[in-house]
Amino acid sequence: MGNLKNFKICVIKGDGIGVEVIDETVRMLKAYEKILKSIHFEFIEAKAGLTELMTNGNAIPNETIEIAKECDAILFGAITSPKPTEISEELNKSYKSPILTLRKELDLYANVRPTIDYKSNIDFVIIRENTEGLYIKDEYYDEENEFAIAKRKISKKGSERIIKFAFEYAKSNNRKKVSCIHKSNVLRITDGLFLKTFEEIAQDKKYNGIEANDYLVDATAMYIIKSPEIFDVMATTNLFGDILSDEASALGGGLGLAPSANIGDKYALFEPVHGSAPDIAGKGIANPMATMLCCAMMLDYLKIDSEPIKNAVKRAFLEGNTTADLSGCLTTKEVADKIIDYLN
Repeated sequence: MGNLKNFKICVIKGDGIGVEVIDETVRMLKAYEKILKSIHFEFIEAKAGLTELMTNGNAIPNETIEIAKECDAILFGAITSPKPTEISEELNKSYKSPILTLRKELDLYANVRPTIDYKSNIDFVIIRENTEGLYIKDEYYDEENEFAIAKRKISKKGSERIIKFAFEYAKSNNRKKVSCIHKSNVLRITDGLFLKTFEEIAQDKKYNGIEANDYLVDATAMYIIKSPEIFDVMATTNLFGDILSDEASALGGGLGLAPSANIGDKYALFEPVHGSAPDIAGKGIANPMATMLCCAMMLDYLKIDSEPIKNAVKRAFLEGNTTADLSGCLTTKEVADKIIDYLN
């Protein structure tokens, strides 16, 4: 017992199917804990999402942020973002996106989204800057002239740290190539800065042996469909990475198999790429695999062996033990049961 390592995991279930996939993933992690024997996970639940907004007037309470800061990692389900027409004007003015707030408060500047097709050699990772770009949400509407403006922020500091993160990720994971994805032929100042920073960092001798190249974002969208095998690690800005990673998820079986990590220097949050899917919430048919792969990424971050979980998910997929979105016939719980059986 003296060698037992304890880890605090902040669990934010959120809304819709977030509750279901998190519950099954926590159940799987408890089963894996018994197999490892040297690890103990303490799960601390925190609130966020539309339910919290409608109940208490705040989609992301300060208490949730404080709990997240006290934990070793955060496992996040999914939240429903309300349409402006669905809530009161008062709530509209005060509403803060839980995930964007956590990224900002915890400075989770690197969004890591792997794409793996278990049936082919497709295996690449999109690393997206997570705190700048258009998602700073600096917008205004000119009522007199009837137009809206959104500012896009690209900084030297933000570009440097995400690009260095991409090269370090490639180096530590035996990846051979890092590609800069940009639109500097049109956005010559903002994306020009991002590309110039990439080219400077690529010259660092400690990254010798890692090939560096760049692609325009529109060409990248085509190549992801036409020739995905040319990619290894991609470094890009916030909006581009968000769109491209959802596109890429279709190669590996869709959003039900798409995990992601939000990583900073002190904190890390892990969430499936899919949304809260309120139309299927409570029906027991949500795919828990993406969240389980998030769990594997979380274990990697905590330096705990994640291979058995990755292999169990892969086996379930290849053997057809999946939910309906992947042409299977199992329920959410039954998929989790199979994966736990494989772990054992």
